[in-house]
Amino acid sequence: MQKSSDFDGMAALAICESLLLALNDRNILPEHEIVGVLVDAAAAHTNAPKGDGQEEIHAGVAALIQRIIDSGNSVRRT
Repeated sequence: MQKSSDFDGMAALAICESLLLALNDRNILPEHEIVGVLVDAAAAHTNAPKGDGQEEIHAGVAALIQRIIDSGNSVRRT
């Protein structure tokens, strides 16, 4: 059985991804800036302070964001 926090995270990811797509579709943010937002988010977790007992979580979040960047899911690439 999944935890409520799993659903929270999945909902947050879906909402953020939809917002990034809408910003790109409406020519508010170009693709390279959206990718930059994702790169910055991944870097925040990659460079998170060590010793807080959250290293595995930070590594997993950074890896997930990198997979999103690699797949192009948050940008409709032409």
